Amino acid sequence: MASIRKRTWQTGKGEKTAWIADYFDQAGKRHIKTCKTKKEADAWLVNTRHEVQQGNHTPASASITVAEAGELWIAQGETDGLEASTLRQYRQHLDYHIKPFIGAVKLAELAPGGVQNLRNLLIREKRSRVMAKKVVASLGAILATAMACGKVARNVVREQARQSRRQNRLDKRHERRLEVGVDIPTKDEIRAILAHAQGRWRALVVTAIFTGLRASELRGLRWDDIDLEREALQVRQRADRWNTIGSPKSDAGKREVPLAPMVANALKEWRIACPKGEMNLVFPNTKGNVDSLPNMHRRGLGALQVAAGLAVDPFHPKYGLHAFRHAAASLFIEQGFAPKRVQALMGHSSIQVTFDTYGHLFPSEKDDQIAMRQLQARLVG
Repeated sequence: MASIRKRTWQTGKGEKTAWIADYFDQAGKRHIKTCKTKKEADAWLVNTRHEVQQGNHTPASASITVAEAGELWIAQGETDGLEASTLRQYRQHLDYHIKPFIGAVKLAELAPGGVQNLRNLLIREKRSRVMAKKVVASLGAILATAMACGKVARNVVREQARQSRRQNRLDKRHERRLEVGVDIPTKDEIRAILAHAQGRWRALVVTAIFTGLRASELRGLRWDDIDLEREALQVRQRADRWNTIGSPKSDAGKREVPLAPMVANALKEWRIACPKGEMNLVFPNTKGNVDSLPNMHRRGLGALQVAAGLAVDPFHPKYGLHAFRHAAASLFIEQGFAPKRVQALMGHSSIQVTFDTYGHLFPSEKDDQIAMRQLQARLVG
């Protein structure tokens, strides 16, 4: 049985009013919830009665806080064996972007509107829209873990799905597209870099440009994963920022990538001089171990770009290794590879990731019209 009643009382500033939702949980224990308006109380009680009927209602008095749920989330990630870099990102989201704002809020009191309020607050506090979106996603993961542990009955982030889709469309208006010459090296810049690249760095740059492998995948690439006769390589592992070898980012990251003749030739030459190590890496440091990304940028890419006239300081190159991944994707698209093929070569977990990142590089309607004219000309003149 449940009911709502109005409560009024006098204060030094006059009469105050509140609405009390009175109900019994699935264990038969009585609880009350104080709301500012009758509409709020009605809505809250409808949802609560449904939870009680389902047998998964958590009273506010027994609810843990968002901060406590966040710690459960990270602990679960450690138990599941997530990579150190992923756990580090989780910790940053929790400590810097969630706890300071809603850490003390109990899960049972977290409403869907609170999710939007958190997002808006993050943006007002100078977090980027992209960061705010990631933090809200982390909050959803926190609540999902809490639900699995029986600590909360609902995931208010998931309930915001419709609003989130609308907000995502709005956020995309503020996202900057990748630009050739800014985020992606131009063809002339690539040629200039290749003209100065020798030995190890030539093999690295050529492989990056023509395969689109992530920096972590290049650093974890083994000679056992390369078939120079077939001119193809297999992505089976990666090296994280702590130089620890692990699996690719997702199942889609495990893939085969064909090699251009220039890549196969550069790798054949480099294999003779490549430092030997127990891990049999293609691009190791001088001792045969996993090389660090900063070292690759400073000693390799930075020096090459200074020599090519693209930078003045090897410690601050114009392009990082990830820019050559973008260059590869743009070349695949220019060559006419279908979107699904580009997705497979890049190791994206979904076609949406491919379109979100490189959609503006695919042929436009104008290109289609030109292609149709050419088709007509070949057929009927």
